[in-house]
Amino acid sequence: MNVVGIIPARMGSSRYPGKPMEKIHGMPMIGHCYHRTALSLGIDHTYVATCDIEIYEYILSIEGKAIMTADTHTRATSRTAEALEKIEDQTGKKIDIVVMVQGDEPLIQPNTIGEIIPYFQDQKVNIVNIMSLLLTKEAFENENNVKVVVDNNNNALYYSREPIPSPWKGWEDIPRYMQTGIIAFRRNTLIDFNAMEETELEQIESVDMNRVLETGGEIKMVLTEAITIGVDVPEDLVAVEKLLINDEVIKDYL
Repeated sequence: MNVVGIIPARMGSSRYPGKPMEKIHGMPMIGHCYHRTALSLGIDHTYVATCDIEIYEYILSIEGKAIMTADTHTRATSRTAEALEKIEDQTGKKIDIVVMVQGDEPLIQPNTIGEIIPYFQDQKVNIVNIMSLLLTKEAFENENNVKVVVDNNNNALYYSREPIPSPWKGWEDIPRYMQTGIIAFRRNTLIDFNAMEETELEQIESVDMNRVLETGGEIKMVLTEAITIGVDVPEDLVAVEKLLINDEVIKDYL
């Protein structure tokens, strides 16, 4: 099975322009994401997919692999799908599983990424998404954190930027899960997903995985107990830098 990690990244973030190249302990954030994905067991090759030459040249400078993509993508999944096809053209080898790791997830643990791959031994599983716990009321209410509710089989029911389930009876004792930017797809599932039009709830929430749910698909959610922070604003970068001080994985590449 050919498993490829693809990290979509761009400089033009509306909330935090230029964030992939912002430094954490002296290394651009995208470098942390690249190394930590490449260290994951089960990932055969790792690429950064970007429309920005600055990111592309940086990844090549650290002897990484990068793919230039169009600058018209509004979704990480569409950039990843374009990169998938370009990688196959370049290598002449079909990809079986794509593990998309957002370029603003510098805390992700390699073992967390690696743990999702065995789920594809079940032929009924086509998409696997990592989720983590929201530990504070502030994080639960933060619209930058995409919340997800699941069924009894840990399949996603809905994603929202609002706090779900409703905390109207109190927030402490309800399941509070946050979607992370680590999503793995079977090759054809990603291609088919990218060919579909965006759906209404996807656009309302600005969460592309709602497209899967709106069209009758399933997404297996996998809980990690590791702390994850998607960097959306400069304050998040400060928090990540503090957490990485005692991180064991960083010693393997920095």
